[in-house]
Amino acid sequence: MTQPPAISQKMLNFMEKSSWIRKMFEEGIKLKKLHGQDKVFDFSLGNPDLPPPDAFEQALARIASNPQPGVHAYMPNAGLDSVKARVAARVAEDHNTETITKDEIIMTCGAAGGLNIIFKAILNSKDEVITPAPYFVEYGFYVDNHGGKLVPVSANSDFSLNLSAIERAITPKTKAVLINSPHNPTGAVYAQNELKDLIQILKNASQSMGNTIFLISDEPYRRLAFDGIRVPAILELYENAIITTSFSKDLSIPGERIGYVAVHPDCPCKSQLLGAMTLANRILGFVNAPALMQRVVAEVLNESVNVNIYQRRRDLFASILSEAGYDFTLPKGAFYFFPKTPIEDVKFVSLLQDELILAVPGTGFGCPGHMRLAFCVDEAVIEGARAGFKRAIERAKGM
Repeated sequence: MTQPPAISQKMLNFMEKSSWIRKMFEEGIKLKKLHGQDKVFDFSLGNPDLPPPDAFEQALARIASNPQPGVHAYMPNAGLDSVKARVAARVAEDHNTETITKDEIIMTCGAAGGLNIIFKAILNSKDEVITPAPYFVEYGFYVDNHGGKLVPVSANSDFSLNLSAIERAITPKTKAVLINSPHNPTGAVYAQNELKDLIQILKNASQSMGNTIFLISDEPYRRLAFDGIRVPAILELYENAIITTSFSKDLSIPGERIGYVAVHPDCPCKSQLLGAMTLANRILGFVNAPALMQRVVAEVLNESVNVNIYQRRRDLFASILSEAGYDFTLPKGAFYFFPKTPIEDVKFVSLLQDELILAVPGTGFGCPGHMRLAFCVDEAVIEGARAGFKRAIERAKGM
């Protein structure tokens, strides 16, 4: 008799359709071993390659060498008060909310940890979270972790918010709309006017259905905006707003797993929400954000990598894609292109792989017919792929 699998069926299913990003990254490791590191042009993983700012390294060395008693001890689950106070001051400046204090901040294990404590706090079984598609694939797993259902809604062709589609997707089970700006995988930055229109939709729906609909803003790329674009301040616009972010991209420290959640100071259910998220931080196993990293980032809240380097890479990549005949929307932030593919996306990504170019099919982001290219790589890698991009699209046109 066949025995049932020892592993949960849900996880077996998740593993079967797990992230295309990781699949392509692992394929890149194989190709680099076979052909050599410098012969493979890997645009698969959004792993920032710029070094952290000097101020971060200096703060890390100074704080790590501090022998103060209790420096490695347990702390309140929401984080160190001194750190939260500094973060609140930064959030107040970024979001034009002078009344925010340390009491509206929870330090987290990155934005992923932030999203998980948010969903743990607000979702009942089968509650729905709407998000524009394409979207970061882990969103579906995070929502499912807490019994909810992710509801992707296709964005407009330029990746702006499809407000009418979002409005139609709202049901009595809708608990939140989740946005990400600057956006992974498209590089879109949502404009202030479209966010205001979205918020009015949420206010109207909340009132008519008698439910609170939160706006959750995932903001790890906030400081990576190009051409002088200012990313709108969500907390300035909506009292039922929650932001989560990390220092992974602007300080180039993704492996350190440090970020925070901030709640609008006038959120009607603020006390219960913060209490639930703080408890979630503990019972999900995070306990608290890393003590050392909390102290370090508190010292460098005004620091960032040089965004001009990413913008220069974007412009180089845009010239290569344009010259080869790709159809794309110029990213306004983050470090991704999301061009259309001339044939089915998985097949075209395979053609690129023949050229030793690694991309991620848009299917992995809920948007077939596109591919994601991460330009957090040296300019030599981008330039080195120029001929391969041309050959791949020419082959596709001949099919």
